[in-house]
Amino acid sequence: MNILIVEDNNRISEFVIKGLEESDFSVVLAENGTEARRLIGENTWDLILLDIMLPDIDGIELLQFIRYKKIVTPVLVMSALSDPEDKIKALDYGADAYLTKPFLFRELLAHVNALTRRARMTPYQKPSEILSCDNLTLDIEKHLVKRGEREISLTSQEFKLLKILLESKDKVMSRTQLLNDIWGVNYDPNTNIVDVYISYVRNKIDAEDNNKLIKTVKGRGYMIQTPE
Repeated sequence: MNILIVEDNNRISEFVIKGLEESDFSVVLAENGTEARRLIGENTWDLILLDIMLPDIDGIELLQFIRYKKIVTPVLVMSALSDPEDKIKALDYGADAYLTKPFLFRELLAHVNALTRRARMTPYQKPSEILSCDNLTLDIEKHLVKRGEREISLTSQEFKLLKILLESKDKVMSRTQLLNDIWGVNYDPNTNIVDVYISYVRNKIDAEDNNKLIKTVKGRGYMIQTPE
């Protein structure tokens, strides 16, 4: 597994690199955003560990660059910024998980193992796949969602949520499952972020159509259900 670390703090990068190499990962360090952009363009990575406060290019800007280039490599943000709005912003721009500094190495390793395992299991290898239910379609490769002829704009996290619901069509997904699959194990299990994002997606998907596809199953979770 090849991991790119984008981190300008030598103490943190040395700590992380030593631990990951001892766990049999191959690690390359970029100490600024400019170097990171070059390495991302020249190589294929299994995981990117990304600091936000870099000396040249802001980490969020670098994250936008990664997703603009349609690079689907999982990105774990490691940042001292602990405000929930900073976490939400990073996730909305395409981060797969967010880890607040300072952290225990075993906590980082749990994220790394989860993200690399998920990347092997998810259909990134099948970018042409189109998921659908009724007149709703989601094109993974083009990152395009349509309800009939209406094109729907979704944030990165909304797209992930809808994708998981469509992959599990007609099956109930619990809040815990959705929280872990989209936001990672670092989130408080009592957070209402899943309910908030379900509301966002529901308003965009179902608001203008008589067939309401996103269902709430009381006490269990959410599902996309094929209309009868």
